[in-house]
Order: sequence, then C-alpha cells, then structure tokens
Amino acid sequence: MNYRILILGCVAVLALTGCSQKTTESATGGDGLSAFSADSLGKNISVLASDDFQGRKPFTDGETKTVQFLEQKFASMGLEPGNGNSYLQDVPMVNIATEAAPGMQVQGTKGSFELKGFTDYVIWTEKTDSVISLNKDELVFAGYGVVAPEYNWNDYAGLDAKGKIVLVMVNDPGFGVDKSLFKGDTMTYYGRWTYKFEEAARQGAKGCLIIHNTKGASYPFSVVQNNWNGSRLRLDDRGKEQKYCSTVGWVTQQTAQRLLSAAGKDTTLYAQANKPGFKPVPLGVKLSTSIKVKATYNKSHNVIAKITGAKHPDEYIIYTAHWDHLGIGKPDETGDSIYNGALDNASATAGLFELARGFKSLANKPARTVVFLSVTAEEQGLWGSAYYALNPVYPLNKTVANINMDVLNSYGKTKDIVIVGRNQSQLEDYLKEAAEKKGRVISFETHPESGYYYRSDHFNFAKAGVPALYVNNGIDVVDKGKEYGQQKADEYTKKHYHRPSDKYDATTWNLEGAIGDLQLLFEVGKRLTSDEKWPEWKQGSEFKAIRDKSIINP
Repeated sequence: MNYRILILGCVAVLALTGCSQKTTESATGGDGLSAFSADSLGKNISVLASDDFQGRKPFTDGETKTVQFLEQKFASMGLEPGNGNSYLQDVPMVNIATEAAPGMQVQGTKGSFELKGFTDYVIWTEKTDSVISLNKDELVFAGYGVVAPEYNWNDYAGLDAKGKIVLVMVNDPGFGVDKSLFKGDTMTYYGRWTYKFEEAARQGAKGCLIIHNTKGASYPFSVVQNNWNGSRLRLDDRGKEQKYCSTVGWVTQQTAQRLLSAAGKDTTLYAQANKPGFKPVPLGVKLSTSIKVKATYNKSHNVIAKITGAKHPDEYIIYTAHWDHLGIGKPDETGDSIYNGALDNASATAGLFELARGFKSLANKPARTVVFLSVTAEEQGLWGSAYYALNPVYPLNKTVANINMDVLNSYGKTKDIVIVGRNQSQLEDYLKEAAEKKGRVISFETHPESGYYYRSDHFNFAKAGVPALYVNNGIDVVDKGKEYGQQKADEYTKKHYHRPSDKYDATTWNLEGAIGDLQLLFEVGKRLTSDEKWPEWKQGSEFKAIRDKSIINP
C-alpha cells in the first residue's frame, strides 16, 4: 500500500466533518478552551467509526481511508508534518492470518477426549511458519507463568519447558486470594497476557495456554473468541533475535478443569500456585492440533503532526491516541461484522483534533513543541507506540511527557476524572490542580486488578522512562450520580467493548463530558509547554530509574 500521496483538499469524506476552511479550524483565539466543540468531536467520530472505514484495521482499505483522513485533517488545521516533510511514520509489520483445526485432541492418564475450537479454547500463533503443529506435546501446569526476581517468584523453577505446552493462570500470583503477594489487588505487568506469552517463549516453551477468568482478565471469554481464525499483527522483526511460542491462546475455566481431570488432578492446584515456592506440575496430558498460517509483510503507519515550540522547539509534549480497531470479523447476533470502534478509539483519535485546535487558537504560541501522535496496531499489542518508542522521531530524553487517551466519555459531564496508575508521576498532581480549578476532583481506578496502566499506548513511553499520564472517564455524572455512571461504564464493557455494537449514536451520546476531560488534558499540556521544571516519576515508580538514567546519560 502507498499512503504517501497527500490530498490536501477536502474530499467527500472530509466534507462530512465540515472542515472546508482552514481559518475556522484554528482562529478562535483566547485561552484555547473555546476552541473545543462537542459537535466537531461527534462529527469526526462519526466519520472514523463509519462502516465506510471498515473497522480501521491495519493492512486493509480501512487503514488507507483512516490514514488519509488523519493526514488531510491535520493539514487542514494548519499543523506541520511531524516526521520531516511527512505526516507518516512507517511501521513495518507482519500480518499473521491463521486457520486452526476445528478441534484439539487430548490424551490423559485418566481419559482422552476432543476439545472444540472457539467454544472450549482459542489459539493462534505469532510465528510465520506455514503450518504449526502440536503432536502429542506435553502439558505442564506452570502456575501464573511468572518469573519475578524482585518478588522472589519463579513459576518455572526446575522446569525444562522446551517443547512443552504450559497452562497458566490469568493475572498475578495471589489474585483474589492473598493480597500480600505482588501488589495485592493492583495488577503488575506480570499479570498481563502479553507478558505470559513472552515469558513462555523466553523459557523455550512450545506453547502457552491461559486459563480465562472474567474477573481476572477484566473481560468475558467472548472478547478472546474474537481471535479465533482471524489475523493478528506484530512488528516485522526479520533479522532480529526474537523468540515466540508456536501456539498461544486461552482456555475456558471448564476446559481447564477437564484438562486437570484428565491428569487425575483438580483445581486445588490453583491454591498451590498462590503460595511462595510453587513448582510447576507435569500433567501427563498430551495435546494435538494444527494451525495453517499465511504471513503477509507490509507497512502500517503512525500519523504525526506538530506545532513547533516558540522558545524550546527541541523539547516535546506528545499526545497519543490509537486510530486502529478490529476491522471486519465474526458477525454478532444481529449479523453485523464490522467492528467500528466508535469509542475504542475513534473517540480519542477525534479528540486529538480538538486538542490541536485548542493549541492552534492560543494567543501565544506554545513554548515547547506539541506533538499529536495517532498510532497504529494498539489492538494487536500496542505495536505502533512500541515501534515509535524503539524508533522515536523526537528524542525520548527530550520528551517532557506523554498524555494518552483511549475511549472518551459518551454519557455526559462528570464531577470526577479517573487516573489510571496511582502514584506513578507528578502528572497526576498537575491534573489534580487543573481539575480543582474547574471545580472537579480526581479519583483513582476502581479495578486496579485489571492492569489498565499496562494496556494502552502510554505504557511504551513509560517503559522508555517518559512520564506518562493516562486517564479514564469519571463515573460521578452531574445530576445523575455515581450509580448511573458506573452503570454506563459497565454496560460498555459487557455489551460493546470489542464488539460490532461499538457504534457512534448521535441520538444517545452526550459528548459534553468528553469535552470537559479533553479541556483538562489541554490545561495540563499547556502547563507542560511553559514550566521550566519537567515532571518527574514519583518515588516507588518502576519507571523512575529509567528516566533518571536517560537524563543523566542522554
């Protein structure tokens, strides 16, 4: 695909947003707050989440339309290209399309049977071999699949995992059982499914299957089922030393119990796995199945625009939001197969435009450069931001902060705004001060066990040492209360998250709350552009040492 042709005029799809005149995009003047518009936000969401954009999956026509729309929009607003003379950063990737066999044969000392794909388990691969096979490969229960020296924890202790399939539990050791382990109810990166697959590969395992638990994963098994016989993306790492398991995936709790029963075991193993000193348990169960693979190498794209700072042009504040979603997939109960991703994340992508218009309308140009980065392939594993962090357009030791957005508020103004990742950086204090000036309050995530701080694009900036702020929508809705707000949040997770029903609805959505949140993030950004002192990680943050080292040894 070639996305290099910039069409700077407004084409038909842009006409839908009413962005025909550059002057109306930027010249609102004042403190920037009056430039924000719920109407404008909604119109841009409606375009990005339309069926015409086909769910915005990388490597599809949906990417072509999305990337062109973002380029044209930034250009029409008078923003400079963020990567030299281009608005694009190429992200070399590989698309791995899989066709798994319909079943998996299980042979155990206490019984043999066949599991049904999609219903009992979901598997895929991150390898590019044309055929992946399990042929009576041994299954080992490896607790949580965690190796964490700082917690004196090693679920692989004494195990030669080479050629074996490890069966592991979701979340962190002690989850829901022992709050004294790890960070108690707050998930660490060790609890994320991505980490478990990575560690299994480092250990030489042939495969890794995670036992699904809705509370521990923070989403139902139906979300996992979206990966059945679909395609997934990862970075193109040809020529680099990188380990992958042949087979990765999830099994239901019921399936896990059947596997343990086939070994003459039961779920008391779970309790053992929550105790220090746990050792992996060979099950004497063998698994057989296969996956056909088609690998396609191509380039996806991050889209980058900027406003060059007037005083410190070589220091940067980066706003991020991912433009991608899941594309066209398995039809839902209504027959709809387009995963439009209106809230996730057309909403925050459109929010970048509102922020940009705010900064463009300021009476005085920002002192530092403000960057608007819309990244690709978040849904596939945060790959667009990972690539940027590995190949930064702007030096990371000159990047003052990252402010990330993922899913804006669609149910009205709230008194609160939620910080994800408590006590990480001083950016939390900046947000608190901005909120208090608006008569609002900050609160903290109510489900830290879900590990949301490790589940969006700011995480790749944090891993590189850049202080990163990530917020969630408040729930204390003005005139309706917390119960209503929690109901709306739960409704989205249960009914619409990663489903075709995540659509834009102008008749029911109230974007005034989203505008209020964007304005707070704008105020934080304005402060960052002018403060002489850079924000720092707080004591106790796992990212502080990385930043300190990068500043001292650039």
